[in-house]
Amino acid sequence: MSDLLDDPDKTPDEVTEPLRRAIGERYLTYALSTIMHRALPDARDGLKPVHRRILYAMRELRLGSTGGFRKSAKISGDVMGNYHPHGDAAIYDAMARLAQDFAVRYPLVDGQGNFGNIDGDNPAAPRYTEARMTAVAEAMLEGLAENAVDYRENYDGTLTEPVVLPAAFPNLLANGSSGIAVGMATNIPPHNIGELVEACLHLIDTPDCRDDTLLNYVKGPDFPTGGVIVEPRENIAQAYRTGRGAFRLRCRWEVEDLGRGQWQIVVTEIPYQVQKSKLVEKLAEVIQTKKVPILADIRDESADDVRMILEPRSKNVDPEVLMGMLYRNSDLEVRFSLNMNVLVDGVTPKVCSMKEVLRAFLDFRRDVLKRRSRHRMAKIDHRLEVLQGLITAFVNLDRVIEIIRYDDDPKAALMYEDWSTPHQSTLSRAMDESAYHSPLKGVDVSALTLMADEAAAATGILAESAPERQVPHSFEGRENGLSDVQAEAILNMRLRSLRRLEEEALVKERDQLMKERAGLEDLLEEEQLQWTAIADQLREIRKTFGKGYTLDGRNVGARRTTFAEAGEVEDVPLEAMIDREPITVVCSQMGWIRAMTGHIDLGRELKFKDGDGPRFMFHAETTDRLLVFGTNGRFYTLSAANLPGGRGMGEPLRLIVDLPNDAGIVDLFIHRPGRKLLVASSAGDGFIVGEDEVIAQTRSGKQVLNVRGDARAKVCEPVSGDHVAVVGENRKVLVFALSELPEMGRGKGVRLQKYKDGGLSDATTFALEDGLSWRDPAGRTRTETDLAEWTGKRAGTGRMAPRGFPRDNRFT
Repeated sequence: MSDLLDDPDKTPDEVTEPLRRAIGERYLTYALSTIMHRALPDARDGLKPVHRRILYAMRELRLGSTGGFRKSAKISGDVMGNYHPHGDAAIYDAMARLAQDFAVRYPLVDGQGNFGNIDGDNPAAPRYTEARMTAVAEAMLEGLAENAVDYRENYDGTLTEPVVLPAAFPNLLANGSSGIAVGMATNIPPHNIGELVEACLHLIDTPDCRDDTLLNYVKGPDFPTGGVIVEPRENIAQAYRTGRGAFRLRCRWEVEDLGRGQWQIVVTEIPYQVQKSKLVEKLAEVIQTKKVPILADIRDESADDVRMILEPRSKNVDPEVLMGMLYRNSDLEVRFSLNMNVLVDGVTPKVCSMKEVLRAFLDFRRDVLKRRSRHRMAKIDHRLEVLQGLITAFVNLDRVIEIIRYDDDPKAALMYEDWSTPHQSTLSRAMDESAYHSPLKGVDVSALTLMADEAAAATGILAESAPERQVPHSFEGRENGLSDVQAEAILNMRLRSLRRLEEEALVKERDQLMKERAGLEDLLEEEQLQWTAIADQLREIRKTFGKGYTLDGRNVGARRTTFAEAGEVEDVPLEAMIDREPITVVCSQMGWIRAMTGHIDLGRELKFKDGDGPRFMFHAETTDRLLVFGTNGRFYTLSAANLPGGRGMGEPLRLIVDLPNDAGIVDLFIHRPGRKLLVASSAGDGFIVGEDEVIAQTRSGKQVLNVRGDARAKVCEPVSGDHVAVVGENRKVLVFALSELPEMGRGKGVRLQKYKDGGLSDATTFALEDGLSWRDPAGRTRTETDLAEWTGKRAGTGRMAPRGFPRDNRFT
């Protein structure tokens, strides 16, 4: 009201609040909704709401594992209309994934039709496919009709849905889960049910066991696509202990002998969540780019199973070396991340260890057991109350018939009558054998008396055990009358049930129910009996879904993923992967490069494109690596084995590496490990760099010499000797000690020579005692040993070049 007084134009419906608080509260509401109702699974049943609603809707449609199929469109429509008001496409995708045996370790949906494949193809439209539940899904739902879990209203309040499913096994770890929420994510791999049950049984026997002890039962993930885990055991233990980690997963392969020394590799299992079609494309790209030169071809011969053929380039290749290279360059090896971020109580997100997840499941199963036991006791009490009334009716049958036949309100009369002792009229009629029409003809008096005693005893027992019931107001205080339930049961009794055998069946059923009820009372009172019952249930699950469990003729229960040592392959020299052959590298002035077979005469005339000519030409081998130094100061690395053949004009170097169009080639040469290079720019700056440090791992090269403005990389010379000679465009020469140049990995460098006009023309290194050599204009080699006139400190201006120095101002 004070706000209205301060602002008379403000209406009562308007609410003002700071923008920061308004946005913060609304975003927090959205974040919590995403975390709880979409992205994170519940630790108790391992399901997200959409999966839980799909299974519940299929149960309501009576789509059991032994029944018929229904159209997927009908199922997703019911889920969307009744429980999950989101897109039908999202619901169908979630249901389809539950049916994919390559995505889910224990499928919860039995699909009929095209539900996608391991190649990454999408399922058919929901109008074409049909589905029903599997036996595993039925185990998830077992107990819903026995008040095992709480229910809540659906989104529009017209129906109810379970908050969580009873889940007879730890589905969170058995089938895994993944999801991305707001500010958090989860990623849990699937595991083997048999191993999880063993771990649960150990946790029941030893509640305070260590986390690492569970690894004796759960060795690690068990992926539906198999594969081989090569993660060290200590890393697996650490991941399960903290709830975060990763597992290295490799494909399963074998060597197939083709005879005459030939062989090929057959991949039979690929890593989890890797699409086979994309994997084949990646391997084809590896072959095309020659990242693994010893791999010649890849073929996909898969049918229902996986069969990928890898052909080596040579029979002399080691299969382990080939697979080691493919592990690094393709998805034949992946890292599967573990992040067990789950809703531990359906509300609170938490990163849990394996022990905490199994503990949450067992505590939930104990709660389910107690709820089902109480529900069963209520059913037994109701049935015992009915049986008490029926037994009372059989003992006093004549009086009951008389009341029903002659009384105007038989139900009220039955409830008001005193049934504490059998009526004498019933006994006298039983003794009269001439009363042939009596339904108790032939009944021994002693037997009937015994039934009367049992009825009286039952009345006393049930009075203590049966729950309190509401008695009509007109019969309050009547201790020996019948209840409303009992009177109704008697009135609904059929005449054919008045047989002697029916009486015996009632007494037998009563005794069995009393015994069962006593057992349930003991179960609810003693915690140890509860854990024993849970252990028995888990053993039954292991027996059903363990090693012998099959689905569609396939053994689903046996472990598929195995374990092995990593067997790391060290860096293999190129010589071990490529046949060493002599070649001649030719690069034209316009940058077209090719490799001629063999060592040809370097003076031989070759064909080039019109307006083009030779620039670089030298002998090499296929195992060599070539270095290209661009005017942009970047080094590029080429494999001699990957150069185009020499039959044509070759290919532009710019297509092989990412050399910009405005950059030229300074030098092209063979890489020599351990050698040092002198690099310098046209501005007169330079330094020494180790040749091993300029190797580039990508097409984009490696920046070594930084150039700015109009400056360009000008010189790349191998270092030899102890002095440096520099000549500028002004034809001045400076000689200084090599020790004055720093050795760097990358940078602008230091000033080599000072210029008033122009820039650097050339630089070289030499041994001072051998003198400085160059070619004169006549092509003759001249050597100057007395260099005192040109020797000085680095960054000096120098003196004019000696007589006979070439006009192009170059030393070579």
